[in-house]
Amino acid sequence: MAVNPVSAVHSNLSERPDTLREPSVGIMNWLASLPSPSGGSLELGPLKLNAYGLMIALGAIAGTWLMGKRLEARGTGTRDDASAIAMIAVPAGVVGARLYHVITDWERFDGRLLDTVKIWKGGLGIWGGVAVGVVVGVLVAKRRGVGVANALTAVAPALPLAQAIGRWGNWFNQELFGRPTTLPWGLEIDERHLPSGYDVGTLFHPTFLYESIGNAVLCVLLLQLDRKGSLRAGRLFLFYTAGYTLLRFFVEGLRIDPAKDAGGLRLNQWTSLVVFTVSVVWIVVAQRRATLRQVPQAQQE
Repeated sequence: MAVNPVSAVHSNLSERPDTLREPSVGIMNWLASLPSPSGGSLELGPLKLNAYGLMIALGAIAGTWLMGKRLEARGTGTRDDASAIAMIAVPAGVVGARLYHVITDWERFDGRLLDTVKIWKGGLGIWGGVAVGVVVGVLVAKRRGVGVANALTAVAPALPLAQAIGRWGNWFNQELFGRPTTLPWGLEIDERHLPSGYDVGTLFHPTFLYESIGNAVLCVLLLQLDRKGSLRAGRLFLFYTAGYTLLRFFVEGLRIDPAKDAGGLRLNQWTSLVVFTVSVVWIVVAQRRATLRQVPQAQQE
């Protein structure tokens, strides 16, 4: 039986009538693209959970667990400290993330103020979340007797772990994907979520997956770097901000969702550049100061 070749513009299995009757070809068609969920919720028996919120919650739980484990391993705090910090810092971070999104995309909410609270439909700006969440978390840590530098060191790899899990909420919502692609892991988007100007069946870069994998790798790298024991307390957090912003700059460049831009770069790319530059400069200056302090000590010996 003759089988027509599969193209990127016919990525949905339901749109491949010539191949549906051939089991082996049907399996290969599925492997040639990444399908999207049929809905944005998960049903567990009588419970119907919003998948976007669930992924964020699971990420927060995983991040809190890792932070608590690191505090106890370093003797600078306990799991209870991590839980107490997360109980306040995580909601504060969600509020900060939503505010950042609303402010930077105000055109979408002008005249529709009720939509500003519909977090379950997506729309959290990571910069607002990290900024507000970290500041609030540091304040709570100080109240519990956990040093600021120790808290930042403990949370540094916990944040990308949480982000790696939370990003899958974008997959369930079929949002924030990249430009069209013919790569075998291209993401299928149903007609209801398809941006205007694209044919049904077009495959897109799964930017949520790129960022999820990148954050997972960053988490492992930060843990490995910390095990060397050569960094002062708090310094690891700068490596997190440098690493994440580097990742985000390139992932953001693939996205096609509406965003403010200037000079050919999207707003989040400019933010990434600024934060990355500040982080790297801070790391270099701090390292040079540490080296200069060691020279007189070596001469005295």
